[in-house]
Amino acid sequence: MARRSFQKARRHIDVTVGESVRIMRELQELSQNELAERSGIPQSTLSAIENDRVNLGVERAKVLARALRCHPAVLVFPGWDVGDETAA
Repeated sequence: MARRSFQKARRHIDVTVGESVRIMRELQELSQNELAERSGIPQSTLSAIENDRVNLGVERAKVLARALRCHPAVLVFPGWDVGDETAA
């Protein structure tokens, strides 16, 4: 039997910055109000971020990352695929 060449399956999901914030918040079972209390960012602003009506920005990313206990890059670059990078 001939050996076939298989390509490793890769899953690509397009996630916006706002969706990444919402996903991280929901994984920790936090409401927007609870995240607002933890981060000091108003709930209305969190809603606007999650719905991609307001840019997250570097400073807010740092604050939310601390509140969500994750690296800011998780929020800022949700679609980043390290496998696409080539060695320089």
